[in-house]
Amino acid sequence: MTIVRYEPWALFDRLHQQLDRAFGLNADSGESASVSWIPHVDVREEAERFVVAADVPGVEGKDIEITADKGVLTIRGDRRSEKSASSDGYERVERARGTFLRRFSLPESADAEAIKATHANGVLEISIPKRPQEQPRKITVQAA
Repeated sequence: MTIVRYEPWALFDRLHQQLDRAFGLNADSGESASVSWIPHVDVREEAERFVVAADVPGVEGKDIEITADKGVLTIRGDRRSEKSASSDGYERVERARGTFLRRFSLPESADAEAIKATHANGVLEISIPKRPQEQPRKITVQAA
């Protein structure tokens, strides 16, 4: 028995993408049309930082680009496919290949200039430090 994941809108989405490609249309910003897959991401807030952990197995660190611009964190990369010839005549491929893109709005407290990223064991971890919060300043009134 084969287990098939039920996705009622997948066929409609695929048809929509094929029609857009056929007519040269792109309703998105131009980047999503070339996106092949989307990595799963965990986001958490800690006392001193925000952490974004993305599952990117099979993607090398050199194939990942991270940018922070105008309050938006962008993670973009490419998982390359391996060329192989199947001598048995049967092959099933479920792991997605190609480009990926994820975008996140950065909170105002994020220090975009100090973002650091590490890549180990197929997990990309992005550490976004928080800026120190400004404390309210008490102003004394002096007699004129």
